[in-house]
Amino acid sequence: MDITTGLGLIAGAIVVATLILMGGDFRMFYDSHAVIIIFGGSFAATLIRFPLVAMLHGLPLGMKFAFTMRRTTQSELVDEIAGLAEIVRKQGPIGLEKVQVDDPFLAKGLRFVADGYDGDFIRDNLERDRDNFLTHLDEGQKIYRAIGDCAPAFGMIGTLIGMVQMFANMTDPSKLGPYMAVALLATLYGALVANLICLPIADKLHGKLVDEEVNRTLIIDGVLMMREAKSPTLVREMLMAYLPEKHRHNPDDAVAAVAA
Repeated sequence: MDITTGLGLIAGAIVVATLILMGGDFRMFYDSHAVIIIFGGSFAATLIRFPLVAMLHGLPLGMKFAFTMRRTTQSELVDEIAGLAEIVRKQGPIGLEKVQVDDPFLAKGLRFVADGYDGDFIRDNLERDRDNFLTHLDEGQKIYRAIGDCAPAFGMIGTLIGMVQMFANMTDPSKLGPYMAVALLATLYGALVANLICLPIADKLHGKLVDEEVNRTLIIDGVLMMREAKSPTLVREMLMAYLPEKHRHNPDDAVAAVAA
């Protein structure tokens, strides 16, 4: 669970709710017309930008990965794959059949190695799996970014509609308040949807996309080296290239590599 996403949303909601309650109550800040123009308009514009199938894949996948995170870091992946390479060296590929790993992508690669599949088949299958996953995740971040772009614009549209209605009814003072509320609340809703929800989620998904691309490519290279029965020390040294420079020469890693 990626608690930072939830904490950020909760903290933002608390800040807004506190400011609202300091000067009134929530009923003052609700208007159905503003809700319709923001959520209905943003959804309609996003539906024009993207195919329906992309939205059906991207929205739930994006929301899922905004609140979840990979349990193993790249450094831990290197250690885990080096340990698996040691198993292959001692027991052969068949030794991987009894191994249990948390990462489903790595587990799939190990199953291919244990079953004796050709290296080209393993690479093609895993790369296709990685690319399809990254495509859907990229669709998710683009959709959330598109909604974040649309929401303030529709907030401005709602403001203009409210002002037109207000000026058209200047002779009836009782209607000025509701129309002004539409004008102001539409801008407020648009700014909140964009800057508290959609754009931050889009940025979070972009960061996770980059991270997943590196992790899955690291796994593919590690699996292929296991398929070729490379030594654990060589596997570790080759995969170290995926780590940030400051983590490549960690003394603990060096000891582990020598011990392997």
